Amino acid sequence: MMAYGPSFKWLYRRAAFYVARVLNGARPASLAIEQPTKFELAINLKTAKALGLTVPPSVLGRADQVIEWPETGGHYDVRLLPRGLAVVPLPDSIEKRRIEVGDI
Repeated sequence: MMAYGPSFKWLYRRAAFYVARVLNGARPASLAIEQPTKFELAINLKTAKALGLTVPPSVLGRADQVIEWPETGGHYDVRLLPRGLAVVPLPDSIEKRRIEVGDI
């Protein structure tokens, strides 16, 4: 339902920094060890609702990523954004196609 951990985007950037320093001639043993300083909070509202829990707005406001899923039927476009998933309802005028596992 909730996850709090280091920002993977930040970790990858820091790893690239280390690789660049090693490729530029620095000795790996001379590089300082770093610990993450940027952390992210992700909240899954669908799971919270299934468990019968209510997440306070103050906690939702602090979350870096909020995952929710619409309850109504219909067709939706799911997009991954920097601050989480966006579930956008598609208008009925757009042609919809169901993608099956065998189509991929």
